[in-house]
Amino acid sequence: MPYPTFDRSRLKLLPLSERVHDLSLDSFYRLDDHVPPYDAPGFDTLAQRIATAHRNGKPVILMMGAHLIRAGVSRHIIDLLERGALSVIAMNGAGMIHDYELARIGATTESVARYIREGQFGLWRETGELNEWIRDAAACREGLGEHVGRRIRESDYPHRDLSVLAAAWRCGVPVTVHVGIGYDIIHEHPNCDGAALGAASYTDFLVFAHTVSQLEGGVMMAFGSAVMAPEVYLKALSMARNVAHQEGRAIKHFTTAVFDLIPLEGDLHHEAPKSDPRYYYRPWKTILVRTVADGGESFYFCGDHRVTFPNLYHRVLRYLEENG
Repeated sequence: MPYPTFDRSRLKLLPLSERVHDLSLDSFYRLDDHVPPYDAPGFDTLAQRIATAHRNGKPVILMMGAHLIRAGVSRHIIDLLERGALSVIAMNGAGMIHDYELARIGATTESVARYIREGQFGLWRETGELNEWIRDAAACREGLGEHVGRRIRESDYPHRDLSVLAAAWRCGVPVTVHVGIGYDIIHEHPNCDGAALGAASYTDFLVFAHTVSQLEGGVMMAFGSAVMAPEVYLKALSMARNVAHQEGRAIKHFTTAVFDLIPLEGDLHHEAPKSDPRYYYRPWKTILVRTVADGGESFYFCGDHRVTFPNLYHRVLRYLEENG
C-alpha cells in the first residue's frame, strides 16, 4: 500500500547567519582554565586504570552524548587524542553536527522553543552540507566519523582546530557516529539520503565493535548518553564475546564508568528491580551491572560534564606523566 510521504521540496532553508546561537567559542575551556574541583569514590582509581590501559596498549573507549561537546571540553578531548590516550570515540549524530558547526562558524545550538514555533528548527542551509559528505562517505565505503573528520580537517573552516572529529582523523583514532533515523536536524533536509546515512554509520558500528573485541584489560567510559552508549556498547560486546568464546578467549576483565547528571543511590553493582523506574535507566543495568558481572568493575559519577571531564583529564595526565 503506497502511503503518502512528506514533500521535502517545499521546505524553506535559511542561512546559519540568521540563527540565534546558544553556544559560542567563548564558552569553551582552554586547557589551563580553572575548573571547580571534583572528586568521588573511585574517581582516582578510574584515572589510574586509564593510564594503565594506555601504558599496556589496551583500549580506552570514550562514548559520549552531544552534551559533552556542548560542555566546552573539546580541547581536553583533543589533547587526550594527541597523547594517544583514547582508542576510539563513539558519539551520536548530534555530536557530529555540533562539532561541524563549531568548526565552520564558531557557534552551535539553537533554541528549540524559539524555532519550533515557526517550523524553522534544524532547517539551516550550511549544516545540510553534511548530507553531501555522508553520501560521499557511503560511496567510498568509509565510516561516517572518518569521512567527516577528514573533510573538516581539509576544509578552510576558521575553527577547525577545535573539531574533535578532525583531530581524531589527524591522530589516526576512529570516531564512530551512531545515528538513529529521524533523530538529527540534517534528516529534515531535502538532500538527506537515508541509505547513505545508514551505510556510513553501520561501517562505524563495525569499527567500534572491532575495538570492543580488544577490551580485555581496557576501559570504557560513557558520558551523558542514556540510550546510544549502552545500546551500541551492548551489541558490540555481544559480537566480540561471541567470537572470543569460539576462540577460547574471554573478554571480562575491564573497567566501565558512567558519567551523568542523574543522582543514583543504593548498590549500583546490582540492577534495580523491575518495580523501580530506575530499572529502565540503561546505563545502570547495562554498563554498571550486566556487562561487568563476570570479572569487571564499574563506577558511576554524578556531576556536570563541564566539571567532571576536565577533572578526569587532569587526573589522567598526572598518572600518565608519573608513568612516563
